[in-house]
Amino acid sequence: MGLACGGKRVHRMVAYSEEFQMLTLPTTAKGTAKVMPSRGVKINHIYYWCEAFRQIEGEVVSVRYDPFDAGTAYAFVRKQWLQCHSERYGTLKGRSEREVMLATTELHRQYHNHSSQFAVTARRLAEFLESVEAEESLLTQQLRDRENRSIRLGIATNAGNSGTEQQVPARPIQPIRPSVDEGTVSEVYGEF
Repeated sequence: MGLACGGKRVHRMVAYSEEFQMLTLPTTAKGTAKVMPSRGVKINHIYYWCEAFRQIEGEVVSVRYDPFDAGTAYAFVRKQWLQCHSERYGTLKGRSEREVMLATTELHRQYHNHSSQFAVTARRLAEFLESVEAEESLLTQQLRDRENRSIRLGIATNAGNSGTEQQVPARPIQPIRPSVDEGTVSEVYGEF
């Protein structure tokens, strides 16, 4: 209704582009990560790598990660955002942050009684995610992520067609009529 009353306000619209999506991705608590030699940057227990890290090993860079794809992260290197892939990209690709978090919690629970010094690594996480045990415990989250993915694709598709969309005329909002008769209302609530 706001668009119908006030118009589109094209000067206020933000394009739903790849750049917009990348800039709205979450970051770590510090917002940065140190580039470890031959490992890359560590985000949420997982190392991410891109070839540009070879020239800047040991430096601190700004990072962002995709909460819907644990296999991908982004680093700000030489005045541009570069896509980085995780060390277990084949297993982590398409896995959501929530799914990885649930798997990490489950790994901690399993190893709680066995070892006091247990560290989550990408290798252990990938092995767990590929196991039947993980399949059972993460199935509900995978279904939620699949539904969420279809919604995000719909948004991206509609954003790409924003210039060709037909404007739907606004319809007045009809008041909701109670389905009970006046006698019943007075019996329940008393006289007005």
